[in-house]
Amino acid sequence: MSKRLQVLIQDKELTEIQQSARRQQMTTAEWVRQALRAARRAEPRVTTRKKLAVVRAATRHAFPAPDVDQMLDEIERGYLGDSSR
Repeated sequence: MSKRLQVLIQDKELTEIQQSARRQQMTTAEWVRQALRAARRAEPRVTTRKKLAVVRAATRHAFPAPDVDQMLDEIERGYLGDSSR
């Protein structure tokens, strides 16, 4: 279902938006929809507090891991499809 959204902006700003839309060969409405989608995508979905809590929880655990050179070697072999050890 579609809903109508009314936004009041200054004449000069509307003219600039219309010109941008015209340059991209789209309607002003489509230009605005795409701008709103882009703004929504750019906004973080998780708060910084939540991200820090997850990182802190993860650092409380100790997992065995090889040294960096061995990890890089294993990654490279994975890219090459080489499963030999």
